[in-house]
Amino acid sequence: MGLKMLARRPFLAASLLAATPLTACGQDPPWHNVDVSGTFPPLAFDMERAGDAKEVTAADYRGRVALLYFGYTNCPDVCPTTLSNMATVFKDLGPAASGITFFFVTVDPNRDTLSVLARYVALFSPDFVGLRGTPNQLATLARRYRVAYSVTPATKTTPYQVTHSAAIYVFDKQGACRLIVPSMASRTPDILGTVADLKRLAAESPPGLLARLLRSI
Repeated sequence: MGLKMLARRPFLAASLLAATPLTACGQDPPWHNVDVSGTFPPLAFDMERAGDAKEVTAADYRGRVALLYFGYTNCPDVCPTTLSNMATVFKDLGPAASGITFFFVTVDPNRDTLSVLARYVALFSPDFVGLRGTPNQLATLARRYRVAYSVTPATKTTPYQVTHSAAIYVFDKQGACRLIVPSMASRTPDILGTVADLKRLAAESPPGLLARLLRSI
């Protein structure tokens, strides 16, 4: 790109900003969940999908709002409570749910086979997708979003133990990480607030010309 074009870009951006209607200057309402825009990398994974054993990536779901949650099927409390509450969220979303996918990533692939995982997520909602990766794929994905988990095999004196974080990561239709739902495992989860946040993301339009131009400067 020539020096003249580079010199003209700030002027062009300023001109576009000046031409933007004043109503665009109003601030957006706050989110109900934690806004993490610009903090985490975009959605990226390469794992097997429990429903059909197909290798899928984040690119297969581009254009949809995506929720990423890490758990395991033998979880006695946090996971079933989270998935039950999220099933309520999806029911309350109404037609907007058709553009949203909830991913349940197992942190216990040794026990959670694809068939076990598929049956488990289907108990809660047909909109939920189980994902199972190799140990390396799982570790890579967890590191990408700073997710803590551990699996400790049983011994003669201790039972099989699994730990994992409870957060849900929410990505927009372009794959950008936008929100974190701290936990849906409480007795009083913010169902209405989460529904409102997901509807808002699902209704968002792709970034316009002005946004793309400012990002390129």
